[in-house]
Amino acid sequence: MDSFTYRDGTLHCEDVSLATLAEAVGTPAYVYSRAALLEAYHAWVRGLREVPHLVCYSLKANGNLGVVATLARAGAGADIVSGGELYRALRAGVPPRRIIFSGVGKTREELREALKAEILLFNVESLSELRLLDEVARELGVRAPVALRVNPDVDPETHPYIATGLRTSKFGIPIEEAPAAYAEAAARAGLEVVGVQMHIGSQLTRPGPALDAARRLAALVAQLRAAGHAIRLVDLGGGLGIRYRDEEPPTPEAYARALLEPLAGLGATVLVEPGRSIVGNAGVLLTRVLYRKATSAKRFVIVDAAMNDLVRPAMYGAYHAIRPVREARPGAPVEAVDVVGPVCESGDFLARDRELPRAEEGDLLAVMSAGAYGFVMASNYNARPRAAEVLVDGARYTIVRRRETYDDLVAGETVP
Repeated sequence: MDSFTYRDGTLHCEDVSLATLAEAVGTPAYVYSRAALLEAYHAWVRGLREVPHLVCYSLKANGNLGVVATLARAGAGADIVSGGELYRALRAGVPPRRIIFSGVGKTREELREALKAEILLFNVESLSELRLLDEVARELGVRAPVALRVNPDVDPETHPYIATGLRTSKFGIPIEEAPAAYAEAAARAGLEVVGVQMHIGSQLTRPGPALDAARRLAALVAQLRAAGHAIRLVDLGGGLGIRYRDEEPPTPEAYARALLEPLAGLGATVLVEPGRSIVGNAGVLLTRVLYRKATSAKRFVIVDAAMNDLVRPAMYGAYHAIRPVREARPGAPVEAVDVVGPVCESGDFLARDRELPRAEEGDLLAVMSAGAYGFVMASNYNARPRAAEVLVDGARYTIVRRRETYDDLVAGETVP
């Protein structure tokens, strides 16, 4: 995370001191680096430069308008999975013809909204969805541009909760059933068959599984074209992982180049849907130590960020590095602690049995690699207002989402 470095003993995001930022905006707060976002995005572009392509940033990783607008201005499209994400993408300035709509449970109204917006592509995940999309399109007097998400039954070698390409997954259509599904799609007046799509999982740390799936997808494209389908878009999905601790994933550029090998000669436009690999290491969660507590069995550092702010450790057992904002001096005491939040759950932890420089009450800590699946999965559990979000650009910063207030917690509620 080159955008987060120590300068004169204090952790900075680009040219902004996180200690100064904490005083200005409070804690907990998510802090994102604009430079890191753009470098990761352009790495994907470089990897795909030999073919017609579109990098569709996956809003489910981080849907903040400031983040999405930064990427849209650089030329990115958007991968969405809900009507709300469609609204966010359009509000952030993503052109509709750069938006692709994925997800297993699109509602009739969401399909209608996306058709009216004239988006680039619907990634359809079941025959039931295919038939509903055809019906809605015909009601509107339009044709929906369609790709079927095919399930190549490839093990992505990742956490089971984020593996999506196996035969047992709820996602996609089994690849052996795809020819018949495409035949049905082509026969429906409200649909225009234009592509194929896959997405085998998230936090992939080597290209092998995705490359295997891409080869199967290329063979399917050849089969579909032979059957008369004009396939011009090939969507390889997303899922490239980042380094949280000791992982060694390929760079986006190297990963993209590897996946292009099976597609040589197809002449199709290649779509990708990266999320985590763009925003994950572009963000941190800034938090302040409230208390220290020791029992006969444990030492605890209690901070003002909690599982409602960052649920990944509790949900996935995920590891996030934690760094003191004030750099520890050489030889400073180190202790094994649980870093926990105020939420009334034993599962409310950011780290367990972690060796950290001793943190005192009032000290600031940065939870690293928190740009993806951080704020976007946050909640108001225990009636906790959600954190502020800040986008740093060089020596300047913008509060791109203000901290929620207690009034925000009850907005929309009525006492009968």
